[in-house]
This record gives sequence, C-alpha cells and structure tokens, in this order.
Amino acid sequence: MPFSIYQIKPQFQSLLRPMVQFLARFGVTANQVTVFACTLSVALGLGLYHWPVREAFALVPLWMFLRMALNAVDGMLAREHGQQSKLGAFLNELTDVLADAALYLPFAIIAPFNTFWVAVVVLLSAMSELTGVLGQTVGASRRYDGPMGKSDRAFVFGVLALLVATDHTPPWLAWVMPLVAVLIVLNIVNRIRQALREAA
Repeated sequence: MPFSIYQIKPQFQSLLRPMVQFLARFGVTANQVTVFACTLSVALGLGLYHWPVREAFALVPLWMFLRMALNAVDGMLAREHGQQSKLGAFLNELTDVLADAALYLPFAIIAPFNTFWVAVVVLLSAMSELTGVLGQTVGASRRYDGPMGKSDRAFVFGVLALLVATDHTPPWLAWVMPLVAVLIVLNIVNRIRQALREAA
C-alpha cells in the first residue's frame, strides 16, 4: 500500500483515548462530535472564501489538525463505547466530503491557484471517498489506501494555507493542485484494485 498519513492513526488514537473516555462519561456522542467538526469546517471555509484575509489562512493548519483529532474521537466513541449507528455511518462519510469541499474552496480565489484545478481536486476528493465506501459493496472493507487520502490532503492544504498566510506563494505553486489531482486519481485506482483483490 502506498504510504498515507492515515497509517499512523492507531498511534494517534492511543494518545486520544483518555480524552475519549472522559467525553463518554459526560454523555458526549459520536454523532455530536461528527456534526460539530463539520459545522466548524464549513464555517471556516465559507468565512475564508467571503473574507479572504491572507493571515486568517493560518487557522487552516490548526483546524486541520484538530479536525483530524475529532474524526478519530468520533470513531473511537462509536466503536469503543457502543455508539455505532446507521445514522452515524451516513454522517461520518457525508460530513467528511462536505467539510473537505468547504476547506478547499477558499484556495480557488487565492493567487496563484487556479479555480478550475481547485474544483477538480474537490470533485476527485469526493470520488476518492466514494470509492473507499464502495469497497464494501463488493465484499471488501472500507478502503483508505493512499496516495493522497483524506489525511494526506489535510497535510498538503495545511502547508499551502501556511504559505498563503505568510505571503509565500510563488507562481510555480500553481502546479501543486494539478499534482494533487493526479495523486488522487492514483488513489482512486489503487482503492479499486485493493478492494477487488480483497474481495477475491
């Protein structure tokens, strides 16, 4: 499997487990965490899109890290504290796609990024997550294969946001979006191949 930041998730979860246990004792549910993370992602994305102050993009890498933690927390609450539900399965997948799109959207109006390529990355990101889910329809597991899975994209956009915030955006940076798009295409192909191999 091509390397993905997602592969370090078990170690990350171990660090978060005490906090998850604390939240569970106070009645916090996985679905509440999921909706909370999505709501703040959409709010941040729309805020940056409508008020594209470059310094404000420094919030993106911080939020990407916190969102990754919240995504791990909601999964652990569901699996380890008996909160798995059919509604949660829908929320988990749909809110991720919505949050990603909202957080990538502001880059479409920031030079030197190209609106077309940002839109392509948003579309391919949604297709990547759909492909991962479709693995279950052919008898495989939910696929998280890289390259350029959700965690990898969060890292890339976090770095880009820091560059925007510090006004370090040379013209060649425009090629990052097409490169990300190509890597997501490879991601989709790899998820299909691995799902078919697992199902066989």
